[in-house]
Amino acid sequence: MNSKKDEFIIIKPKLIKGIESTYIKITDIEDEDSFENVCVSDCKIENQAANHVSFERVIFKNIDFKDITLNSLELTDVRFENCDLSNADFSGAIIHRTEFISCKLMGLNLCNATLQNTYIKQCNGQFVLMRFVKMKKVILEDSMFENSNFQDSNFTKVQFRKCNLKLSQMSGTSLFGIDLSDSNVEGLGIRLEDIKGAIVSPMQAVDFSKMLGLIIKS
Repeated sequence: MNSKKDEFIIIKPKLIKGIESTYIKITDIEDEDSFENVCVSDCKIENQAANHVSFERVIFKNIDFKDITLNSLELTDVRFENCDLSNADFSGAIIHRTEFISCKLMGLNLCNATLQNTYIKQCNGQFVLMRFVKMKKVILEDSMFENSNFQDSNFTKVQFRKCNLKLSQMSGTSLFGIDLSDSNVEGLGIRLEDIKGAIVSPMQAVDFSKMLGLIIKS
């Protein structure tokens, strides 16, 4: 890994032309339902529980996913804009070429999920659960993940850009080559072996040195 941010390209969602004029309203979701080539906007999809649901080439705009549980969800070529996914349960999800833009993700459960070519920007992800997650080519930018849980996860080509990770947990997750230098990592729960090889700012280096029992003398 270079000392600079590891450069890579996120593949954007592959959406069909004119999809934003193809509106549908979803009221009921059942096991193994599949939705393709549509735009869903300005509604609530609440109190739903289903397994193995798939969304492909779908745009969600201004959707409130209240008390929704979609285990083993598949998202491919999907964009969420200004959506509220707080406390939704997407554990075990497979997420590919998907964007979350200006979304509320507080308490979202993504444990055991797989994320690839995923972009999260300007989102509130406080208390998000991402334990045992596999991330590859994922960018998290200008977002809040305070008090979130990323323990025992696998990061490959992951970037945190100006994120708030205060009091989050990352023990058991190797941060080798991960650039944290412009993010807030105050109180980050991490083991010494996990932080090895991470890219940090001079001030962060002083904070992490306390894990070695060092006393910094000015």
